[in-house]
Amino acid sequence: MQLEEYFDGKRKEFDISIKLIGTEFQKKVWTEMAKIPFGERMSYGELAEKSGCPKGARAVGLACNKNKIPIIIPCHRVVGKNGNLTGFAGGLDIKAQLLKLEN
Repeated sequence: MQLEEYFDGKRKEFDISIKLIGTEFQKKVWTEMAKIPFGERMSYGELAEKSGCPKGARAVGLACNKNKIPIIIPCHRVVGKNGNLTGFAGGLDIKAQLLKLEN
């Protein structure tokens, strides 16, 4: 239901309970990623800094790749340092569509 509302443009936040299963670093990244507001973007480097690992942009990318709930924990909102669309398990075309939906 909440996903349908998101894709219909009626929902900007999810209010479901989730249990994160991963390494401590992955959980930090996913927690910070979940805070990126609807329609906004953050670079891998910025997310690494917020996750306590300022030089860990690549590690953030790996954590994004391990994200099992990519709409609810919005890894599509994480972009390259120049705003370029990079890396997305569902493909860059899907990432672009999700960002377009949010703008």
